[in-house]
Amino acid sequence: MSGRLYVIGTGPGNPEQMTPEAAAAVAASTEFFGYGPYLDRLSLRPDQQRIASDNREEIDRAKASLERASAGAVVCVVSGGDPGVFAMAAAICEAIDNGPDAWRDIDLVILPGITAMLAVAARLGAPLGHDFCAMSLSDNLKPWDLIERRLTLAAEAGFVIALYNPISKARPWQLGRAFEILRPILPAATPVIFGRAAGRPDERLTVVPLSEADAAVADMATCVIIGSPETRIIQRPTKPDLVYTPRFAATETK
Repeated sequence: MSGRLYVIGTGPGNPEQMTPEAAAAVAASTEFFGYGPYLDRLSLRPDQQRIASDNREEIDRAKASLERASAGAVVCVVSGGDPGVFAMAAAICEAIDNGPDAWRDIDLVILPGITAMLAVAARLGAPLGHDFCAMSLSDNLKPWDLIERRLTLAAEAGFVIALYNPISKARPWQLGRAFEILRPILPAATPVIFGRAAGRPDERLTVVPLSEADAAVADMATCVIIGSPETRIIQRPTKPDLVYTPRFAATETK
């Protein structure tokens, strides 16, 4: 008899930003699969088992969790942020699509969470207030020339762009290259937000114009939000500045 498989996101890291729905799934589960630092965010009981793996082993993790759920266990696969945004929900669906028929009968419950771009945006105002897109700069699963093309088209279309996985030790050059692509397209004053650990004690938020954006500010845990030509900064003498993108485009009637 098949068990149940929950796929949850812990949010951006602040325990208060994990949804009650996800917390209930944690309480109901007996086995937990995920990247070690994400599992560390959970306070598990002695009867709950954690199976940690490297962050690059998503398909193997998905298959292992499906095998346990198919055997009758109540399993929880844990992502940071939202499980459907560059995280484990897609890996689970991919494994089901290519796996045995029995996996299609598993009671699968995917629960939404707060993803990094939403946490960063909320701390600074409303930079995602109009049309936006999210992209991963990792070329592990797609070619870099496709990333460059998508960056160009998104900027030309006027989207605010949220970048995940902007830089790593193996890919130290890609965020800098992204800025090189965007500078001829967007105004020099376009706000660029570097948001790390939004809502946590070690939070680090920086806003600079695109002309001054330095890729060295970011690391793999940073979400970078690049404004559109309409994105504005409201300066406040006694409070942090606000960054927002108006709900209307320049060609629309207000």
